[in-house]
Amino acid sequence: MKRLLLWLAALNAVALIVLVFVYPHLMISPGALVQGHAELATDCFACHAPWRGASAERCTLCHKPADIGLRSTKGATLPQRALKASFHQKLIEQDCMACHSDHLGPKLTQRSRKPFSHALLMPEVSKACGSCHRAPEDRLHRKVGGDCGACHSQEAWKPATFEHDRHFVLDRDHDVACVTCHVGNDYARYTCYGCHEHTPANVRAEHEEEGIRDFADCVECHRDPGVEPGEGNGRSGGGRRGGGDRRERD
Repeated sequence: MKRLLLWLAALNAVALIVLVFVYPHLMISPGALVQGHAELATDCFACHAPWRGASAERCTLCHKPADIGLRSTKGATLPQRALKASFHQKLIEQDCMACHSDHLGPKLTQRSRKPFSHALLMPEVSKACGSCHRAPEDRLHRKVGGDCGACHSQEAWKPATFEHDRHFVLDRDHDVACVTCHVGNDYARYTCYGCHEHTPANVRAEHEEEGIRDFADCVECHRDPGVEPGEGNGRSGGGRRGGGDRRERD
């Protein structure tokens, strides 16, 4: 009796192994494939190697890295996209599974796609955000033309490491292009002399009239243009101010 049970167990194990290889999409598939790969639903080994899982080598048999985002797998030219996928040609290695999972997964446990790792990009293109991402269209970003990395990290877009209002409030009288204050899109420095009203002569005359001799670091006292120095903007009038265009303070 014991020997019979062992034989039955062995036969069941063999049957399961055979079924895994003959019908892998039914036995072990984590979910349906994305629409673009629906025709491979019953051909698991088009992407997976036995006992080793999916491999980039099998992906590139159909998806040539030089063509990704530019031409289809059949060689047809793809329409111009707002978000280009041609950064695939700038990856330091072909590791498709680092970002892609073509199985949608069960609906109750379905997760979003794997996040893209910027570490896969070559150094010379890792900061070229605009080649893949649309520029934000809010009031502040519409005027920004510099390096995204000055305020954002590649690990997460939010929260930004810089809040403009902590340094200077952009009220309606200061809703100007960034280069008006940050010459050459250098956001480590600023000047108030980009405005026709705030000329060196006008600023000097007004401050000297108040007995202020050290006045070039404007945001030392004027963080909020709608509030007079010493009236609630966290700065005091007079006293400590720098000379020349200065680096913004933390």
